[in-house]
Amino acid sequence: MKYPKIATAMLGMVAIIGLSGFSTKSKTGHVTTGSPAPNFTAKDSNGKEHKLSDYKGKYVVLEWLNHGCPYVRKHYDSGNMQKTQAEAKKKGAVWLSIVSSAKGKQGYMTPEETNAAIKKNKSNASAVLLDTDGKIGVAYGAKTTPHMFIIDPKGKVAYQGAIDSIRSTDTDDIIKAENYVLTAFKEIESGSSVKTASTEPYGCGVKYQ
Repeated sequence: MKYPKIATAMLGMVAIIGLSGFSTKSKTGHVTTGSPAPNFTAKDSNGKEHKLSDYKGKYVVLEWLNHGCPYVRKHYDSGNMQKTQAEAKKKGAVWLSIVSSAKGKQGYMTPEETNAAIKKNKSNASAVLLDTDGKIGVAYGAKTTPHMFIIDPKGKVAYQGAIDSIRSTDTDDIIKAENYVLTAFKEIESGSSVKTASTEPYGCGVKYQ
C-alpha cells in the first residue's frame, strides 16, 4: 500500500519541477552544434515572410523571446540585449527574435502588440518572428527565454545556449558575466573556432501549446 503514496509524491515533485523558472528538460527536439540548422519559414510582426535559407552566406542569430519573463527583462531593461543585437548586426549578422508562446500563455503577442513592444524596448532585432504554433521552437529544441543560437554562413549551428555566464535575474550581474554571443563573434572574427560552442540556457521555460 506504500507504493501508490510514493508514486503520487513523485508525480507531485515532477509537476513542481515542470513549473520552475529554469528548464533543464524539454519536450522539444535537439540541434547538435556543428550540424545544419533546421530551415524554417515564418512571418514577422509586419507580416513579412522569412526563410532561414534566404540568409545563407550570412551569420544569423536566433533569440527566443518572452517579454513577460524576468530573465528576459533582465537583459532588455538593462539594455544588454539591445547592445548585443546591435554589435552582432555591425558584424553583418541577421538577428531574428522568435516568440514561441502559444495564444493565452505568457509572452504571447499579436502583431500589433509585438510592434508596440519592439518600440517600447528599443529592440535592435532585424525582425521578430511569431511562432505561435511552436514549430520553430520545437525544431530547435528551444528550452528557455532567452535561448540563443548562432548560425554560420554555411547554415550550421556555431553556438547554442545561454546569452551569458551568470544565471540570474539581477541586472548587476551582467557586467560580471561573459556574454557568450559576443565572445563567439570575437572568436569568429579572429579566425578561430568558437571555444564555448554549447552551454546550458537559463530563463523561463518556453510557453508552448
